[in-house]
Amino acid sequence: MKYLFALFLSLSFLSSPKAQQTDSLQIRKIFDMALTEGHAYENLRSLCKDVGARLSGSPEAEKAVQWAKALLESYEFDSVWLMPVKVPHWERGDVELAGFEGEPMSIKTLGGSVSSKGRIEAEVVEVHNFEELAALGKAAIEGKIVFFNRPMDKKLISTGEAYGGCVNQRWGGASNAARYGAVAVFVRSMSHHNDKHAHTGSMGYEDGVKKIPSVALSIQDAKALSAALKEKPNLKAYLEVNPKSFPDKDSYNVIAEIKGKVEPDKIITFGGHLDSWDVGEGAHDDGAGVVHSIEALRILKEMNYQARYTLRCVLFMNEENGNKGGKTYAAVAKEKGETHVAALESDAGGFVPRGFTMDGSANQIARMQTWEPLLEPYRLHIFEKGWGGVDIGPLKDQGVPLIGLRTDDQRYFDHHHSDSDVFENVHKRELELGAASLSAMVYLVDKYGLGESLKPIQPRD
Repeated sequence: MKYLFALFLSLSFLSSPKAQQTDSLQIRKIFDMALTEGHAYENLRSLCKDVGARLSGSPEAEKAVQWAKALLESYEFDSVWLMPVKVPHWERGDVELAGFEGEPMSIKTLGGSVSSKGRIEAEVVEVHNFEELAALGKAAIEGKIVFFNRPMDKKLISTGEAYGGCVNQRWGGASNAARYGAVAVFVRSMSHHNDKHAHTGSMGYEDGVKKIPSVALSIQDAKALSAALKEKPNLKAYLEVNPKSFPDKDSYNVIAEIKGKVEPDKIITFGGHLDSWDVGEGAHDDGAGVVHSIEALRILKEMNYQARYTLRCVLFMNEENGNKGGKTYAAVAKEKGETHVAALESDAGGFVPRGFTMDGSANQIARMQTWEPLLEPYRLHIFEKGWGGVDIGPLKDQGVPLIGLRTDDQRYFDHHHSDSDVFENVHKRELELGAASLSAMVYLVDKYGLGESLKPIQPRD
């Protein structure tokens, strides 16, 4: 029923059977080029191996900016430029030690954490949420290390939803525990994968609350610590980390454009984030989105596609620990009075593409759903209301519809923010399919738009 309804809507919006055939041929060409003449995989190899992990403010992040600028210029797009962005500068430091009863644990300091200022050794208190923490109170917490051990919910099919259900312990665990006198925090990694890779990520501190160090434990170590605490409730653990925070640094979003031939003052923005955490190589998060976006623009140029609107590829800086690139881009767009037809983002890894979600009006979502018959042959079946992306999120206040490329997310959090997020864990064909999917959606948005001026459509279940 959903497919038939989408087909009915598509017949209303596509101008003629000839137009439908043209679209099918164009999309087929996009996929053929991505799969047989694609650059995405080798571009990702270069980003991962020649540049590596690239945390905002690091020399590697600056190298990534120059890498991206040179690559975009080599494709001879209509214009390539750098947009200045002020970004945070935090460094992990060279000491990351933790363990209990002589057993070392695999840890990663959480981004933004303060130093332990030497070794901390204290009893451990295990909790699963902030409510348990509050119930224990200061008497049970003061002077101890709090261990947040809430796992991702295995019953949830969407791993992104499972991640969202427990990530607040990573972001807010330290301040919540410090409020009751804790001296440090251990946090179970956000992953289903039972391995020794600890997963880092951002954390934050509340004003007026003492700052204490916060680290992630690998899943195996979280399970081992939990089991040990059942045997020995007064178990002591140790921790030593020495990260540092520095003043903000200058960096850049890297931007390339193909000018529109009919309405060049209207823009379709699409991109991913150039920065990554300082572990692994940032292959899935978000090297894949970077090369998806570059490839989407390259393919349309190679096809000699005559764009209606200006097509703008943006490689954002600082999604991981501040989103300064996305916020700066939106602020500049507002200051210049730019009109965005839509913004698209790829930040779900280089896995098999499954479709798109949109943060937009009912009419705009219904419009996107009319394109399902054109994309269904490529196994794209998700066309629904949902998340757009962190980088493009600040554009929402300007009324811009936001579209996120959705991939099969079952393995995404195996690698997310960990040492295993490396080039070797990206599948070439899956990466190429993602690039083609993004390019096809850009093509459809450019050809048909998402404007509210057309006759409203009432979506059906």
